[in-house]
Amino acid sequence: MFQTSAVNTGRPPRNRHPWRIGFIAAAAVAGVFVIALAAIVPFSSDAARRKLVAVLAERLDSEVELQKLRVRLLPRLRAEGDGLVIRHRGRRDVPPLISIAHFAAEGGLTSLLRKHISLVTVRGLDIQIPPDRNRDVGDEKSGERKTVDGNAGEKNTDQNGGEVQPSGPKGNPARTVVIDEMLSSETTLTIIPREKDRPSRVWTIHQLRMRSLGVDQAMPFEATLTNAVPPGEIDTSGSFGPWQAEVPGRTPLEGKFAFARADLSVFKGISGILSAHGTFDGILQRLDINGETDTPEFTVTAAGHPVPLHATHHAIVDGTNGNTLLEPVNGSWLNTSLVAKGGVVGVPGKEGRTVTLDITMTKARLEDVLKLAVKTPKSPMVGALQMKTHFVLPPGEQDVVKKLQLDGQFSIADTRFTDPDVQQKINGLSHRGQGNTHDTSQVSSQFKGTFKLEGGSLRIPTVTFDVPGALVQLTGTYDLVPETLNFSGTLQTDATISEMAGGIKGKALKVIDPIFAKKGGGGTNIPIKIGGSRTNASFGLDTGGLLKRRGQEEKGHP
Repeated sequence: MFQTSAVNTGRPPRNRHPWRIGFIAAAAVAGVFVIALAAIVPFSSDAARRKLVAVLAERLDSEVELQKLRVRLLPRLRAEGDGLVIRHRGRRDVPPLISIAHFAAEGGLTSLLRKHISLVTVRGLDIQIPPDRNRDVGDEKSGERKTVDGNAGEKNTDQNGGEVQPSGPKGNPARTVVIDEMLSSETTLTIIPREKDRPSRVWTIHQLRMRSLGVDQAMPFEATLTNAVPPGEIDTSGSFGPWQAEVPGRTPLEGKFAFARADLSVFKGISGILSAHGTFDGILQRLDINGETDTPEFTVTAAGHPVPLHATHHAIVDGTNGNTLLEPVNGSWLNTSLVAKGGVVGVPGKEGRTVTLDITMTKARLEDVLKLAVKTPKSPMVGALQMKTHFVLPPGEQDVVKKLQLDGQFSIADTRFTDPDVQQKINGLSHRGQGNTHDTSQVSSQFKGTFKLEGGSLRIPTVTFDVPGALVQLTGTYDLVPETLNFSGTLQTDATISEMAGGIKGKALKVIDPIFAKKGGGGTNIPIKIGGSRTNASFGLDTGGLLKRRGQEEKGHP
């Protein structure tokens, strides 16, 4: 038998399992298809939606709702959702804390392994901060940062008196997730007041950018928003948090702001474009603000004279209700300065806020103040003014002149009248009052008195006008808008009537000296009245006052 050997023909050996290649090829094609599909086609997962709701609820200690969730796996994980609502746990008495119309979140694999979400974009974000149900109403006046039960310190307590531990990542991985950057448009921030009859404070935030968002850390932010009253644009940046889930009003907040082109004409009776800048620090319930404002052409409408107004202020603001304590405000214009302390506080049952201030002016000029009050191109009087007054400006649509209330006292030294004719009469009054009828030198006047302004009418219970040789004491009213006067009082001089007239006329008037003589003799005491308008005032003898005085003297009264 002969054995035959295999002959090498040069052809490759035949694959006995061709189905394997087909399987691998099909798997590869399917893999590519799945990858392509995951990259371009999002999928909706109710399980993923429920998981996200649970994570957010645990992370924020809140009640969470989410209408829709879509997830795309490649090339980066991206999740989109609609109708996200976050409600503070147990607070069904107020609107949801956070409502989001649409959001999208994305991140790479490396970032996700580090528990970081690279970017979240939000549209239609509505944040509504509710009032603290247990907070002491007077906390903002105490000067302390108090806890929810009203006691100073760092510990919070629940309604049963037990200590509330600050929220933290203890055993909860969801709380350690950080959003690297969040961009939001069409955002509104609403502060819900404690008083149910008061309107909420609403800010429209055009652009909001936040970085390093995490429950247990401070979060840097930048925002541009519109202030409602007075209208103007605010640019602000700083840090917000850590978030206090139990009491949102105790969430820390700090940063700086710039307020541009605020139109003051929305307040009836004044006008001007205000700009401001400053810093803030504290918690939402109590923010300390230090700032400066400039209004180059501040104008009181009734007078119509613009002046450059500058002010620095330290304010304590309750961000949950908008009440503001001013401690203090230092204002200045032209050659006048003032210091004011008080507050801007809401009144229960009324819309708007009441401004209440105690104002002190120790370095002021009368002409600067009158520039804000009277229409004449030149101030009718000049002099060194000192004044203290209680200032109240209630809310409402009335003109500022009509609703402003003042109650104070003043003194004016070295006063001169800018109208030469008026000043000449004052000079003559002084000289005649001393019996020097031929003296032509100028004199200065001194004013001192009390005043009350209400309903556009300035009531002056007492005012004294003093020049060498003469003293005028008056009481009466001055109506600011029609600028009409109605005063009565006395003119007292060192000289008698006849001495003031001098010459032959004076000799003829000696017979009436006793009628106008001061009690006890020497000099005169003449009842006078002033009426008419500011520009056309009438001065005259108050005959009624004279007869009344004579009757009192006959009865033995002073």
